[in-house]
Amino acid sequence: MALRTPFRLLAATATFSLLAITGHVQAATYTMTGDTTGAPTFNRPVQGLGSLSGVGTAVHYQTFSFSVDTSGSYSFTSLASPTWDNFLILYHTSFNPAAALSNAVIANDDSPSVGSSAFTTNLSSGTQYILVTTGFGNNHFGAYTDTITGPGNVVAVPEPESYALMGAGLGLLAWVSRRRQAKA
Repeated sequence: MALRTPFRLLAATATFSLLAITGHVQAATYTMTGDTTGAPTFNRPVQGLGSLSGVGTAVHYQTFSFSVDTSGSYSFTSLASPTWDNFLILYHTSFNPAAALSNAVIANDDSPSVGSSAFTTNLSSGTQYILVTTGFGNNHFGAYTDTITGPGNVVAVPEPESYALMGAGLGLLAWVSRRRQAKA
């Protein structure tokens, strides 16, 4: 029994040292949920990104802006709940629904089946990406869960509207503070 414990300790130390030497990094996972019901619409690209869809001409969509802190291969998965025909598109730098082909990186529908979209692609740290969750056809929308898995952390990037709302809130607080000081 006394030989087992040192052996386990030695094996664990050797494994840890090997992982440290090879630079193995444990994958990080980021999960978000949403619902495209009643969301804005756009004419989405086809899966190959060569043209706009003739079926998804007014599909509801939601966006998630993010960056990663480590360059590498990232996997994206979208699961529709309850099952509806979802569609996933990744953009870099910016997303303009009026120019849906611009900045598109990759798209996927039905992987491995209706209600699940998935792809894997390389991302660069410091670049803004926009993940668009939408439907295959105009009547495909609902709740979803998106997951991003890769070697680094996913960092959410607030939308410009969030900055505008925060600025308005700070302005209102400053106005209220000045008004209180004027009354005192």
